[in-house]
Amino acid sequence: MTRVDFYVLGENAGGDRYLLTCRLVDKIYHQGRRVYIHTASDDEARHLDRLLWTFRQGSFIPHGRSQEADPATTPVLIGWDGNAGDENDVLINLVPASEAPPFFSRFDRVAEPVDRDPQIRQTARLRYGFYRDRGYPLESHTIEK
Repeated sequence: MTRVDFYVLGENAGGDRYLLTCRLVDKIYHQGRRVYIHTASDDEARHLDRLLWTFRQGSFIPHGRSQEADPATTPVLIGWDGNAGDENDVLINLVPASEAPPFFSRFDRVAEPVDRDPQIRQTARLRYGFYRDRGYPLESHTIEK
């Protein structure tokens, strides 16, 4: 069964959910896992694509937008059209909707980055309830720095 982790930026933590996503991707990639980042739009996917190149000096994470990258050679894919291809390892969900993406349950793990934006927090609460009501194992992690 899919494990779901919410990563919530604490009041004193810097950055936003995009920088938090980069930190998560860096950690997950270095564990040898594949990542699919689900975004709400092409603009958001482009923003995250640029951010992954620049968020930490000396860091290299092979990634690309799913519509342009070769999945066979790209372990981190960023998509926005609801098509996660054949990915099934780790899903990072950045879409601020009340329900999880329809394909989430085929992934081993789902990460839900949450920043201090009130709307993002509200939709994250709704998704937490969505997962909980369906019996998915949930963990919540507060990130303080």
